[in-house]
Amino acid sequence: MDYLPVFLALNERPCLVVGGGDVAARKIALLLRARATITVVARQAGEEVAALAAAGRLSLHERAFAPADVTGRAFVIAATDDSAVNAAVARAAHAQGILVNVVDQPADSTAIMPSIVDRSPVVIAIGTGGKAPVLARMLRARLESLIPPAYGELASLLGGLRERVKATLPDATARRRFWEDVLDGPAAELFFAGRRTQAAAAIETLLTARSGAPRRRGEVYLIGTGPGDPDLLTFRALRLMQLADVIVHDRLVGDDILELCRRDADRIYVGKARSRHAVRQEDINTLLAREAGAGRRVARLKGGDPFTFGRGGEEIEHLAEAGIDFQVVPGITAALGCAAYAGIPLTHRDHAHACLFVTAHLKDGELMLDWGSLVRPRQTLVVYMGMAGLPALVEGLLAAGMSAAMPAAIVERGTTSAQRVLSATLATLATRAAAEDYGSPAVIIIGDVVQLRDKLRWC
Repeated sequence: MDYLPVFLALNERPCLVVGGGDVAARKIALLLRARATITVVARQAGEEVAALAAAGRLSLHERAFAPADVTGRAFVIAATDDSAVNAAVARAAHAQGILVNVVDQPADSTAIMPSIVDRSPVVIAIGTGGKAPVLARMLRARLESLIPPAYGELASLLGGLRERVKATLPDATARRRFWEDVLDGPAAELFFAGRRTQAAAAIETLLTARSGAPRRRGEVYLIGTGPGDPDLLTFRALRLMQLADVIVHDRLVGDDILELCRRDADRIYVGKARSRHAVRQEDINTLLAREAGAGRRVARLKGGDPFTFGRGGEEIEHLAEAGIDFQVVPGITAALGCAAYAGIPLTHRDHAHACLFVTAHLKDGELMLDWGSLVRPRQTLVVYMGMAGLPALVEGLLAAGMSAAMPAAIVERGTTSAQRVLSATLATLATRAAAEDYGSPAVIIIGDVVQLRDKLRWC
């Protein structure tokens, strides 16, 4: 990110605004809402700024800006229509290490004024780094319609309970779950319905119940994150990723998806690559049971779908034997996602009425596959984990009777911005893949449907 989002505490702190026109007036209005002590320097103040000065809301000096004006300020805003003056204000602030916002000149600014949704004490700031302020305002308008004013009142109520809840529930995990249950449960619904007294009573009842309750059991969420595009996550997957205390993920789960998880959750990488296991599967099973057994909610993220060549069945079998609660959230498997984004329908009335998914792991240098079942008419073959053994796969299919001219494709890093698709024939697939440096993660699609790619490709 170009800017670190922060909230400044400006209550009764000295701030400087250089400029007295309409733009300056809008910035002054924000500073007044933050209860800042404001000094304005302007050659000529507009009616609004002059009226605020007359009312004693700010101190106004109608003169030219001087570099010494920034001394001792907590925050400075340059809001004149003279770029040279604005630049001089920025230089003076930079020289003293003071945060400065220069209107419409982000390159000179060390702070950007965002669009704001104000439900105090809940405040949402939306910034675009000064690149697209109109977009920020549009997003703010959408959020304004989604977030009722009552959220601010609810935040104030909960803020008044924080110390009591902390004293009653010393365990941080117990406190977090208490607040989540308040906000997701009947207490919040009563509050938003205007039944404030009943809402407060419901919160008290819940706190009393939790004060003497034993530690809640943990749970594992086995979540399929799809082939890579975060937009393909299910709503349920996203909700549980935000709830989890621990994130356990493999190498196929990209940073874009990890960014959607709860920020303060612990992250544990257990990625595995061919012939190089960061963590053995047995140890992953034990890890999941141990973390959940300690009362934590564990999101086990798997690329694709956890039950499609993802060994998810082994993991929940271990959890079931250990008496650990779990949920399974299906994901779009790589075959479906990669084929769709490559414009290759896996079945088609004129080309294929069946589709077969297989893995092509090498064992002692050989592929242990039922070759006869792979070479059938009007069938699409999708091969997972087949790049290392691609020459052997091609050789085996040709030996089993598949046509050398059969259309074939490799979809590398499917559904992501780095997606590449190689279209070839079965006979030329391995040679071209090596020449063009195709590698994992990728799926291999073999069948007449591949010839439809040129007509149906859309991304």
